[in-house]
Amino acid sequence: MLIPRQKTPDLSLPLVGGGQFTLSTEKAERGTVIAFYRGLHCPICATYLKELEKLTPEFNARGVTTVAVSSDGSERAAGMAEKIGADKLRVAYDLALPAARDDWGLFTSTSRGKTSIGIEEPALFSEPGLFMVTPEQTLYYASVQTMPFVRPHFSELLGALDFAINNDYPARGEYTGAL
Repeated sequence: MLIPRQKTPDLSLPLVGGGQFTLSTEKAERGTVIAFYRGLHCPICATYLKELEKLTPEFNARGVTTVAVSSDGSERAAGMAEKIGADKLRVAYDLALPAARDDWGLFTSTSRGKTSIGIEEPALFSEPGLFMVTPEQTLYYASVQTMPFVRPHFSELLGALDFAINNDYPARGEYTGAL
């Protein structure tokens, strides 16, 4: 289980369009938002990531970089990048499912065949998660889903980020002692 204020696992994945996303070498002033998504087959993910694409400049203005990550291969990831019009949002792919579950705490689902948009689900894929990681690679914020529905809104995360910046608000949920 990831603990706020403690170091997260590293994440190093290829990016659609070339290059590599490596969390440990990110140079953002205030951190990185990582949006783990289910894959090309998920229409809710596409809508969600379109919002993040639109708001990425707002995150950048606050010193925060963004990346969308899935276990899809390069072709499916490129398909999602095209579908959402990814221009500012980086789209990473080839997330290993053991890393998704064991390192990041994401839930894993099995295929139910074709989705409502007619795209075949992979045999196994991870469910969504949203994380903000500090420049020191410690966990600041995390939200993990068991379903594609009811995700945190990026506009609310921006508002929370403004509050945290203005008030030097620490990551919470860090206590691991006896209860």
